[in-house]
Amino acid sequence: MTIDFLTTQDKADWEVLYQGYATFYKVPMNEEIMATVWSWIFDEKEAFFALIAKDETGKGIGLMHFREMASPLRGKKVGFLDDLFVLPEARGSGAVDALFKRLQEEAKLRGWPLVRWITADDNFRARAVYDRLAKRTMWITYQMDV
Repeated sequence: MTIDFLTTQDKADWEVLYQGYATFYKVPMNEEIMATVWSWIFDEKEAFFALIAKDETGKGIGLMHFREMASPLRGKKVGFLDDLFVLPEARGSGAVDALFKRLQEEAKLRGWPLVRWITADDNFRARAVYDRLAKRTMWITYQMDV
């Protein structure tokens, strides 16, 4: 298995993975959203990054989108993990651990003291992994629709 930054040659695999992620969370996905996110990944003005996990055949089996964000209380930039998805048939392969290892390396390179993320309360399989790899915070997330 390899973990690396997404390249333009990975688009077909990325589309399958990102659609799988949207389907898992029951969020409608369309070409406009896909094109926008794809453009963010390769826009040097955006602090938005994408890793892809590939199996031994070179097939994309997992993706991770993360970005930089300001943490005013720390007076520092930190990392935020937006999206993580592994194909159902590749779960348990070590892809998630490998993606998180690479994320931690990238965070160190960028000088981020932490990386934060959210997940669905009922995403028990992911939460078991997160409980092993990180500490749960006391924060409850709210969303104000505009």
